[in-house]
Amino acid sequence: MSELLNQIKTRRSIRSFKKDMIPQEILDQIIEAGTYAASGMGKQSAIIIQVTDRALRDRLSEMNCRIGGWQEGFDPFYGAPVLLIVLARKNWPTRVYDGSLVMGNLMLAAHELGIGSCWIHRAREEFETEEGRAILTSLGISEEYEGIGHCILGYADGEYPETPARKENRVYYI
Repeated sequence: MSELLNQIKTRRSIRSFKKDMIPQEILDQIIEAGTYAASGMGKQSAIIIQVTDRALRDRLSEMNCRIGGWQEGFDPFYGAPVLLIVLARKNWPTRVYDGSLVMGNLMLAAHELGIGSCWIHRAREEFETEEGRAILTSLGISEEYEGIGHCILGYADGEYPETPARKENRVYYI
């Protein structure tokens, strides 16, 4: 089996992270993989925002928690020290697909480099709020973007999850 197929088969979502920060050189490699995702008509409509600033990370966690309806104090980012937020141009018809492919590349690259990851939703709702739009404006992002997802990253704290058996009857041949 190729190493790529092995990485695809063994990557799992991580929901418990150590506090240790990931070196920027590793984050740069993960982000680069995201920029090489396929996109509709090759337009590369998705953007990636790296968040390592603890105050902003915690602010986004609180927003996500409120939107998700959890009790105050719950961290929907599971303690991950890094967020890679994927957004795509709102006016582009394949934005969700393009952003989803970026998310997939980010998670696979992270796994290859020994970094745990998980896709966390509610980015769309976060960046539709006045607070979310203000965050984008503060970063100099003035175009209309839709949040696709948060790729949370960190070193796994605990046992790496086993790969579950694949369900039957998911592929049909004609």
